[in-house]
Amino acid sequence: MTSTPDARTGAATLDKAADENFPVAPFFLPRAWRDDLMAVYGFARLVDDIGDGDLAPGGADARRLGLEPEQTDDRLAMLDALETDLHRTFAATGEPRHPLLRGLRPTVRRRALTPEPFLGLIEANRQDQKIRRYATYAELAAYCELSANPVGRLVLALTGTTSPDRVRRSDAVCTALQIVEHVQDVAEDLARDRIYLPAEDMERFRVTESDLAAPSAGASVRALIAYEAQRASELLDEGPPLVGSVDGRLRLLLAGFVGGGRAALAAISAARFDVLAGPPGPTKPRLLREAATVLNRARGER
Repeated sequence: MTSTPDARTGAATLDKAADENFPVAPFFLPRAWRDDLMAVYGFARLVDDIGDGDLAPGGADARRLGLEPEQTDDRLAMLDALETDLHRTFAATGEPRHPLLRGLRPTVRRRALTPEPFLGLIEANRQDQKIRRYATYAELAAYCELSANPVGRLVLALTGTTSPDRVRRSDAVCTALQIVEHVQDVAEDLARDRIYLPAEDMERFRVTESDLAAPSAGASVRALIAYEAQRASELLDEGPPLVGSVDGRLRLLLAGFVGGGRAALAAISAARFDVLAGPPGPTKPRLLREAATVLNRARGER
């Protein structure tokens, strides 16, 4: 059977799940959970691709959102159109334009999701178009509140396990995962004229933007990256108690998220904190070992 353009548009976005530091919707989960997680991932990935200018060429996504193909380069217009389509997803009548949002709609209804986490992800990408440097860690953490924490809250909502304590711990883990990604992608982000290392930390370690543009990291950059990695590691310490607070296959999923962050940090350390030559990525065996370690620690938290 020949795939439709809509199906190809959605599949190209969902295929990027394989490149994440952690398993998005692993095989051991119930089929309904996998479908819901992939629907949410598809939306989150689409938002990021719009914000980063990484959409497939040809303007298909713009057309599906009701814009002209040449408006693909107008990221704010694309994000506005996506927000309008998101509201269609939650409306009682009508239908979203984009195939990924049409795929999200059954999940929204089945799990009684609210628009706020999705709107946060859109707002984070709007912020990316306007703010390219962060003066303090507090400012960066506020950005992570929009760009990362909604994903963890959605996972809890999808699995019916939301509680104030779990949300607090999930927020810490998601912020950590976002910091890990920022540390991995320093060179890539700088190429987009973005720096997600707090200026106060760069000043503390006497790192300049020119230092970040070098082909390899000097001692001061390595020290800065080690500092940010340690910050992420401390936030990930909220992971085992979070994992220990749930049961069944959800424990495995959350351990995979936390273990993925730990494995990525191990890869950064193995590169001696030189992230400028390319993002150090976790190996699958290391991810599995780290996830197992998280599970073992989680048993002591129950």
